[in-house]
Amino acid sequence: MDARLNLFANPVAGKFLKYVNSAGKAVSDSTLPAATQELVKIRASQINGCGFCTDMHTKDAAAAGETAQRLNMIAAWREAKVFSEAERAALELTEQGTRIADAAGGVPDAVWANAAKHYDEDQLAALVSLIALINAYNRVNVIVQQPAGDYQPGMFA
Repeated sequence: MDARLNLFANPVAGKFLKYVNSAGKAVSDSTLPAATQELVKIRASQINGCGFCTDMHTKDAAAAGETAQRLNMIAAWREAKVFSEAERAALELTEQGTRIADAAGGVPDAVWANAAKHYDEDQLAALVSLIALINAYNRVNVIVQQPAGDYQPGMFA
């Protein structure tokens, strides 16, 4: 399977992704826990059906020490006992922010308030930025049908 467009060779796509990657550095350098960042990226990618990002972020999380049990439970996080209350709040905000078109009023106040109980203002800013960022990556990859499965941890570092 080949992508519809080679994002890595096209100069316009390359320039766009360079800027998106720069925005991502602000998030990765934030105090939002790295494990939470990976959970958010995986959950949004699952919802959006982005195989490329799901492959990448599950492998990166595993390489960083995330357990197989937690990785396997992300899609069913509501019933899983393996996530902290803060992680659950981040996953709920991720789902609501990713499925924004499904909710007439956007992200409910209760979801935001729950996240705000666990994260300070800078971490909330990082969390919101990360949700927006991974959704952008997901859309690019889904639109071009970027193949998944060949990613190796740290490949784009």
